[in-house]
This record gives sequence, structure tokens and C-alpha cells, in this order.
Amino acid sequence: MTHPRLSLALEQAPLPEDGTILVIGALAETDLSDLPKDRLELVQGFAPDHAGLSARGYTVSPAPQSSDYAAAVIFLPRAKQEARNALARLCDLVIDGGMIVVDGAKNDGVDSVLKSLKPLVAPSAAIAKAHGKVFRFAARRGALADWVVQAQTPTEGFVTTPGVFSADKVDAGSALLAQALPGRLPARLADLGAGWGWLSAQILAREGVETLDLVEADYAALDCAKRNITDPRASFHWEDVTGYEPAARYSGIIMNPPFHVGHAGDPNLGQAFIRKAASMLSLSGKLWMVANRHLPYEDTLRQVFHHVEEIGGNAQFKLFYAEKPLTKSQAAKADTQTKRGR
Repeated sequence: MTHPRLSLALEQAPLPEDGTILVIGALAETDLSDLPKDRLELVQGFAPDHAGLSARGYTVSPAPQSSDYAAAVIFLPRAKQEARNALARLCDLVIDGGMIVVDGAKNDGVDSVLKSLKPLVAPSAAIAKAHGKVFRFAARRGALADWVVQAQTPTEGFVTTPGVFSADKVDAGSALLAQALPGRLPARLADLGAGWGWLSAQILAREGVETLDLVEADYAALDCAKRNITDPRASFHWEDVTGYEPAARYSGIIMNPPFHVGHAGDPNLGQAFIRKAASMLSLSGKLWMVANRHLPYEDTLRQVFHHVEEIGGNAQFKLFYAEKPLTKSQAAKADTQTKRGR
């Protein structure tokens, strides 16, 4: 199987025969069979996709490792400013005159990007296929320097970069959860899906906290968190939460789990977070979490915790407190009873 657009673009303008080719934005399942695998360097900062690409035998890094690539291929991200930053950086990473191939879906804004590039870098005519477009242009250092936005300040004392979740403001769900946290928290804590660190900072401001692990799959977001939090009690883990194994069980977990995979809402992701949280807690451990009100998390919480209660919320969000995770045998018994009751 070939990529629906990339193969057509490379038929019109083949890649150079020598040199390393940078690929940005490929997902775990992206078809790259039209590219020379042994000459590729893939950049992917989302831990599950990074792991998936690595498992397929590709060389993958969370950030570019050089500044003289022979050519580049970028699969456009959905966030407009993230895409503009990436394209501007490619102009400086690829040798002058080297080919940059841009592939994007229409619902990811490829038409807008192409229109904005036309007066600046003279892109080729686009090939339209499979609800998207692909085109190319020649790299020239500094050509898109005016596009770059290095950092944002969503709230005083914090920085973010374009493309990370809720880059321009504190997420409303996290703010609501922070307000509901007690003044004293358990000693050994984790913030699962910690993002750029705002909620973690509120956790560290409570009494009783001795250690806090920030676990986040987005490399860029975690890099922001490292800049935003200098408290020595904090540790940073670039990991897919659903596959993360802590060194020891936590006495408390706080989380605002994601519920989107790509464009699509997927409650299974939040449910996986809940089950994983229960498995990482001590038998007396406590969980505080926030979720969009429409998401069906109550049954999952009751399947893995002895005690579950809704502790507040508003029209958009609901807050949960749970404690004392079930053992595996207890959880299996509860799951069987739930299925019988249906």
C-alpha cells in the first residue's frame, strides 16, 4: 500500500539520491513505503507514535538531530501556529535549495498553509487526492522567519509552545479540579497527562507533598513543564500513561485525562487512564480527576475502586474522588457482576 498523495508527489519530483531525509509528523501507522527507510530520520514527539514508529524499525527522535538535511517531508499538524513554526524551521534545517514536501488533510488546514506560502517560497502546484493536498517548495534559510512564535504565556509564570494542549490558557477542567483539591495531599503523587505543568504547580503548593511525578506523552508539553516547574520534588517522565510503570506505587494520583485520539473523541482513552491509575496506587491510594460531563466514566471507576463519589463540577465538567483500588481478583469479580446485571 502506498500513501495516497506522497507517492504522486515523488513521481513528479523524486527525492535526492544521497543525504538524510527528515520526516516530521508521521504517525505510528503512516505509510512511508515510498521513502528510502535507511536514509530517514523521523521526528515524532508523541510517545505512542514514537514507540510505534520505532517498533517498525525507523530511526525516530523527539526533535531534529542535525541542520543539513538533504530534503524533508512534513505531515502537517492540525494546530496552525505549530504548522507555521515547523515549516519555518524546515527552511533552516534543510540545505538551501533542498526539497520540502508538504502533505496535509483539508480539515487540518492545508489549503490555508498553501495560500500563505505562495508569496514567500513559490510552492509547486498542489496535487489533490483523498481529502487532502501535497505540494513542495525549495528550502531557503530564513525564508519563513516571520512565521515563528517561539513561546506563549498562557498565565503569569508559565510558558507554552504552539501545538501543546491548551497552549493559550489554563484548561478550564484543570482549573476546576485544582479548586477542589484538599489543602493537604498524600506524600507520593503523580499527575497523569501533566501537560505543560499548571495543575502540577497547584499540587505542589499543597501541604504534605513529598514527590510528584509528571507523566506526559507529548514531548513538547513536557519540555514546557520542565521550564515551568523547578521544584526539586518534581520528576518528569515522557511516557504513554497507559504503558507507564512507576518505580513504586503512589499514595495519590491527580489527573485530567485526554479523551481525543486525533480528531475523534474516544472515551476508551480516559477509561484506560482510570484503570492504569488504579493499578499504580497503593491499596489505600486516592484519586482525584476531572472529566467532561458527557463522558461515561462512572462505571469504570466503580469497577476498580472500593469508593467513588462525584465531588462537584459544573455544566461542562464533573469531578470525581475515588479511593482504595480493588485488587485484580476483586476487580475481575466486580466486572463479572456488572456484566451479569446488564
